[in-house]
Order: sequence, then C-alpha cells, then structure tokens
Amino acid sequence: MPMTPTAPPSAPHEHCDLLIIGAGPAGMAAALAAAPSGASITVVDDNPQPGGQIWRDGPQVALPALAQQHRSALAQHTNIRVLTGTRVVGLGATHPTDKAPALLLEDADRGWTQHSHRTVLCTGARELLLPFPGWTLPGVTGAGALQALIKAGLDVRGQRIAMAGTGPLLLAAAATATQAGATVVRIAEQASWASLAGFAAQLSRWPAKALQALALLNPHLRASTHVLEAQGTVQVQSVRLRRGMQGEETIACDRLACGFGLVPNTQLGQLLGCALGGPLSNGQGLAVDAQMRTSVPGVYAAGECTGFGGSERALVQGAMAGHAAAGQVQQARALRPQLARWDGFAQALQASFVLNAAINTLARPDTLVCRCEDVPYADLAPRQGWIDAKLHTRCGMGACQGRICGAATQQLFGWTPAAPRHLLAPARIGTLAACTPTPATPEAPTG
Repeated sequence: MPMTPTAPPSAPHEHCDLLIIGAGPAGMAAALAAAPSGASITVVDDNPQPGGQIWRDGPQVALPALAQQHRSALAQHTNIRVLTGTRVVGLGATHPTDKAPALLLEDADRGWTQHSHRTVLCTGARELLLPFPGWTLPGVTGAGALQALIKAGLDVRGQRIAMAGTGPLLLAAAATATQAGATVVRIAEQASWASLAGFAAQLSRWPAKALQALALLNPHLRASTHVLEAQGTVQVQSVRLRRGMQGEETIACDRLACGFGLVPNTQLGQLLGCALGGPLSNGQGLAVDAQMRTSVPGVYAAGECTGFGGSERALVQGAMAGHAAAGQVQQARALRPQLARWDGFAQALQASFVLNAAINTLARPDTLVCRCEDVPYADLAPRQGWIDAKLHTRCGMGACQGRICGAATQQLFGWTPAAPRHLLAPARIGTLAACTPTPATPEAPTG
C-alpha cells in the first residue's frame, strides 16, 4: 500500500493510508495487524486512553497483561498515530484521490477533515436500556455505565448495589463493584436457570471463558428474576423485583444498575451507507464479508459493531480487518478458523440470554421513554413509527440523539430508528468550517 503524506497537526485536512475508528480490542488489533505493511495508520478514539470499554483505564483499574501488551505495541510502531479524546462528528468533503469516505473529526482544540484510502470501523456497542418505573431516579444507571464510573474513580465503598437485566455483563459489573468495596445485594438475571445451565454446559469449548465464569459467580444471583420498579424520592432507595413464580421482593439499595444486553454502535457505518445484517446481532450490526468488508468500498468493520462475542472475537476480527485493509489477504484468511471458534461462543451467548417478553411490558403510561425530551410511554404508543414519533413528540431529538430511546423503541415497538444523514453529534462552528473543500493533495511518488 503506498504511503501518503500526513499533514501537520494544524492543517484542516489530513491524510493517512488507514483510518481506524475506535481503539478498543478490535481497533488495536487492526492497527497492529496492518502496521508491518508500512501504511500510515491513524487510530481515533474519544476516550483518554486506548482500550475501549472492556480495557478501560482509570485510577481504580489494574489493566490485564494483554491490554498492556497491545497498548505498548501501538506505541512502538512509528507509522501508527493514536488520537485519543477525538471523535467523529460527521462526513467530510471527499478528495478525488480518496478511496474511502472522508470524515470530520474534532478534539478539544480543533476540527479537521481526515482523508484515507481505507477505513476500519471498530465502534463497539452500548448497553440496551429499557424503561421501567423509576429508571430515571438518581442512582439508577446501566450496568456497564456503573462499571465505567467505578473504574474512573467513583467511590462506592459501603454502598448497597442491586443489578438487574441479562447477560454476563451483570456479573462482571458486580465483581467490579465488589472489588471497589460495595456490597452487591442482588443480581436479578431475567434468563431462567435452565438457560444459564445450558450456557454453562457449553463453556468447556472455551476453557478460558469457563474459568472466567467461575470467578464471577455470585451467591446473590437469582435467575428468572427481573426488575419491576425503582423506588425512592430524591434518589433510588429500593428496587422491586419479580422472581418468577415466587412472587415479588423489595430490596433496599443505594444504587441500581440495569442492562438488558447490547446494541451495536452502527450510526457511523449507517452514515457512510453500510448495510446492516448478521445473525450475531439480530440483524442490527454492520454486515461484513469474509474479509471484514462492509457494503461500502474502502470501509471495513470489526468487533461488536458487527455482533457480540466478547474481546476474543473482537481481537480476531480486528486483526482480519487490519490485514485485509492493508492488502494482506492471505494473513486475513488464515484467521478464519479462530473467528469460527469465537463465533460459536457468540451464538451460545445469544441463544442463552434472549429477552423475556415481560421485559417489554414494564413501562407504565407515565414512564419516560425519552429522558432527554421527557416523552412518556403513553405519548409514543399511538405513533406509527420512529419518524412519526419524532414529529409529534420530539422523541430522539435531545442530547443523546436517539441513542438510548431509539434502541428502546426498537425493542418495545419494533421501530427502526432513522440513520443519521450528515452529522453524528453537535459540533463547533470551527469544526464545521474545516469541511470546506480544498484542492486535492497529490500522493507522494512511490517506488
């Protein structure tokens, strides 16, 4: 792959051979796989340090050895530039020499248009948050959000924390809270004991996952249990739970962390025109072929934006995307058996933690679904779709731009949120000015 000149940091237009969006396991693996090709690589992430959610750094974090190795390896390659605290805010003006869409980037100081020959989307996933009475009370968060807050330094010592929802993230968040000095009083898993036992029986195929599951087991785990209501006045004070056929229980708590699975972050991919699909994300992830190519020329995708299967699957997919984007097709193909192995884990995960239909009935008429614009369930129920709801209620038009309520209404009503059309997030005027087209920069001669 030919090298292209990189503009000085103050330039409104910069160029690289390979642009990687997201510095989690998939993004780091993609950069390291492509680095030996000699391509100029730019990795962009809005967090202060590489690692993504699973390898998130912070004052209360001891990074695993694998994360430290990847971070150290990134620093050793002079052709890899990592831009942390940087986000994609929209589409930039494409030059005739570009072989992938140009993107408008912004950090704390400036905005610019990033041009590239190939782009790898490693945008990960976010929690699915579903409305229930009291879910907007202070002290109620997502399970992954609580984990991130603790890693960032939130003091939870001595606090009573309840977890509710579904999936292994509940156990991981509970372990993080326990290590930080909190008392986990309940983990309410909506899946049945039969589903959990079936999942556990398959873990022998992935010994490391089996050991991890054993380490995360918690005596306060209850299956066939889901949240009904968070109770409190100025903040959450207790949680009311349904325990299958055993009736209800109310547990006092200082915090409630809920997560109902994951939603792939596909907004950027959809903005670029990438098709959705794939069985490992219920058709909601970015569709990729055997070389991690999306439906848009020059754009690849890897990690949980294509489906959910943990960091191991993300690492393999990232390496495959990095190799393929750098023209190293044989190296990408050699990783297919590893990907098939972790795809099997993803399939087991998906089959074991299917949401119970009762979860869709938790909201009352006055329960807010769109927290940004204070839109209750009763105002959305008569609407015919996402656009109809936005026009009549302003649902999805607040600060989160529909990232939370869009996924919730898709689960509750089967609506499909509209894809972004130009901007992903609010941007400074100076950043928008940086997308003004300029004459194409000629490529450096090769030879």
